[in-house]
Amino acid sequence: MENFLQLFQSGRFIQSVYTTLIFVVVTVVVGLVISLLLAILLNDKIPGIGIFRTLLFSPYAVSPAVAGVLWAFLLSPVSGYVSYLFLIIFKIQPQWLTTYPLALIAVMIATVWQNIGFNVIFFLAGLQSIPQSYYEAATIDGANSVNKFFKITIPLLSPITFFLIIMNISSSVFYSFAAIDVMTEGGPSNTTTTMMYEVYREGFFYFNNGAASSESVILILIMAFFTYLYFKFGQKAVHYQ
Repeated sequence: MENFLQLFQSGRFIQSVYTTLIFVVVTVVVGLVISLLLAILLNDKIPGIGIFRTLLFSPYAVSPAVAGVLWAFLLSPVSGYVSYLFLIIFKIQPQWLTTYPLALIAVMIATVWQNIGFNVIFFLAGLQSIPQSYYEAATIDGANSVNKFFKITIPLLSPITFFLIIMNISSSVFYSFAAIDVMTEGGPSNTTTTMMYEVYREGFFYFNNGAASSESVILILIMAFFTYLYFKFGQKAVHYQ
């Protein structure tokens, strides 16, 4: 109990909870929106579409550590291509990995980029399972593209979206550890330290096993609580037919 009491009095732990909430919300929402838009584009039957689908899925085959190394190189202020483009176009050279909130944004970009392939494959499968007769009937009734998207596509994709939200939350909480460790090591000033990375630091950096174990228990309880809430209330928005 003393370990739990010390955690809730620790500013570093409270900050890690806050960072985790921001990190999860942004990566899940942005990642799913981008993935859905890309899936809609890849759903068109044009020559060479299989090549584009393969290229978009390829980031998911990369390990989180490799993805972190890749984006750390791209965002490097010395040799990174992204920083070089910013210097040419905007005449600025952002310190992506050493300043807040750019460091947190950089880790979010790496996480979203790696999960896009996984999300696109499922969204694409969902789009291809929707009968075209629904869209044809809506066109006859005078519906435009926006109406068909929100009244047909989004509701019929809700089971896929429900599944992907759960998977992306788990990925953002647990599997983003490697990217954070490679890119920022939780810095600057612990601003990119998520709860999972805080468990690692307490256990393997500070060798405070009591605090690390307590943080693990709290992390599991938080995940279980939000998963329960989502399954209880989120399924009301799921349409299977």
